Amino acid sequence: MRLLASAPAWAGAAPWLADLQRSSAKLSAMQAAYFEKQSKLWSGLLAGQSASLADPAPGDRRFSAKQWRDNAYYDYLRQSYLLASRYLEELVEGAELDAQAKERARFAVRQWIDAMCPANFAATNPEAMQQALESRGESLTRGLANLMGDVQKGRISQTDDQAFEVGRNLAVTPGQVVYENELIQLIQYAPTTAQVATRPLVIVPPCINKYYVLDLQPENSFVAHAVASGNTVFMLSWRNAGPEISHLTWDDYLEKGVFTASRAAREICGSDRVNALGFCVGGTLLGAALAVLAAKGDDAVASATLLTTMLDFTEAGQLGVFVDEASVRAREAAIGGRGILPGADLAFVFSSLRANDLVWPYVVNNYLLGGRPAAFDLLFWNSDSANLPGPMYCYYVRNTYLENRLKQP
Repeated sequence: MRLLASAPAWAGAAPWLADLQRSSAKLSAMQAAYFEKQSKLWSGLLAGQSASLADPAPGDRRFSAKQWRDNAYYDYLRQSYLLASRYLEELVEGAELDAQAKERARFAVRQWIDAMCPANFAATNPEAMQQALESRGESLTRGLANLMGDVQKGRISQTDDQAFEVGRNLAVTPGQVVYENELIQLIQYAPTTAQVATRPLVIVPPCINKYYVLDLQPENSFVAHAVASGNTVFMLSWRNAGPEISHLTWDDYLEKGVFTASRAAREICGSDRVNALGFCVGGTLLGAALAVLAAKGDDAVASATLLTTMLDFTEAGQLGVFVDEASVRAREAAIGGRGILPGADLAFVFSSLRANDLVWPYVVNNYLLGGRPAAFDLLFWNSDSANLPGPMYCYYVRNTYLENRLKQP
C-alpha cells in the first residue's frame, strides 16, 4: 500500500469541512462571489466576448499552448478551472483551523486541484487533441503503450531510463570499494593530484536513494570536484534493504554506517580525524552521529557540512502532513520489529509533494501526447530508490517528524 493512501494527509479535509459547516455565513459570501465570477465567464463565452478573470500564476506551464487563449472553448476551461482552484484555496485559508490541520487541508485540496486540471485529460487538452488528429490516433496508441510500461514498472517515468547507466555515464569517478559490511560499502576515490590532503573527506549520502547523487556526470560531479581539489574522498553506499537486514535499527545505521566508515577512512589515511559531509537523510544521520561523539568527548570529526538536511523538525513542511501518532503506530505494528519499507513508497510521497512538477507533466507528456521523457540525470537518480529496514524507518519518523527529539540536547 502506498504511503499516501494510508497517511493522515487526507484526513485534513475532515476538520476543514466541519469548519465550513460552522461558518455558513462566511461560506455563503465566498460562494456568492465565486458564482458571480463563473457566471460572468459563462456569459462572456455565450456572447462571444472573452472575459479575462483568471490568469495562471507566473511559471505555470500547464497552459502554455496558444490554444488555451486563442480558442474560446479552451480559454473558458482554463479560466473556469483557475477560478475554482482559487475558490477552494480561499476556503482553506479562511478556515479557523490549527496550523497542522490547515497544512493538511492545504495538501489535500492541492492534490485535488492539481489532478483536476483540464490539461490532464485528453478531451480537454488542446495539444493532445491536435496530436491525436494529426497522427490519426498514433499518439494515443503510443501513450497507452507508455502507460502499460509504467504500470509494469510501478511508477511514472520521469526520465529516459535508457539514457543512463551507473558506471557508464553516471557515477564514473574512478574509485574502489575498500571496506564493506552487511549495511554499507565504503568507496575510496582515486586521487588525481600530485599531493592530497591527509585528512579524508567522508560523504554520507541519503539512505533512501542510491549513493551517487553527488557523483552524477563528470560535468556536475561534486565528488570529481572534491578529488580534483586534492581531497581523499570516501563515499558510503547504503545497501538496498532486503530480508537479511530487515531487523536493523537507527543505531545500526550510526554504528555500522557512519561510525564504521569514519574509522575505516581514518585507518586507511593514517589520520586522527575526518571531514564529513551529509546530504538529506544522510545529513540527519551525520548530525545524530555528531551528537553521540560530542557526548563521548570524541573529536574524530574535524568539520561537518550538511546539505538539504533537517535537524530541527518543528517546521517539517508538507512532509509533516503524512505523520501523526496513529500513522506511526500503524507502521510500527506492521514493520517496527522487522520488515521492509519499500523505497517506491517514499518516492511516491516525495513526488506527490510537487505533483505539478513530478507527476502531472509526465502524465500529459507520456500518456496523452505519446511522448518520451527527456534524459535528466537527477530524475534518474530520484527514481532509483532504496528500501529501508522497518525498525530504522519507524525510529526515524517517530523521533524526528513526530516527536522532534533530535534537536534536544
